[in-house]
Amino acid sequence: MAVEPQTLADAVNALVDEYRTQCLWFLRPDYYPATREAQLRILDYVQRYGDRRAHLRAAMLRQWFSQTSSAVSAAS
Repeated sequence: MAVEPQTLADAVNALVDEYRTQCLWFLRPDYYPATREAQLRILDYVQRYGDRRAHLRAAMLRQWFSQTSSAVSAAS
């Protein structure tokens, strides 16, 4: 199942909103990752500093990223 890039960005932004105070407190209050690299860095922070639920949600999003990058590679 392919995930649209905008849907993935929205999911990462929702994760940022949910975990901003718990494990992303060091980021600007209005920060949202704009690039794939920044989104992956956010997922790393959430997995590292969040609770178990946060870790699992970030891991799921990482899988979506790997599926989209594999789909792009396969289409080349």
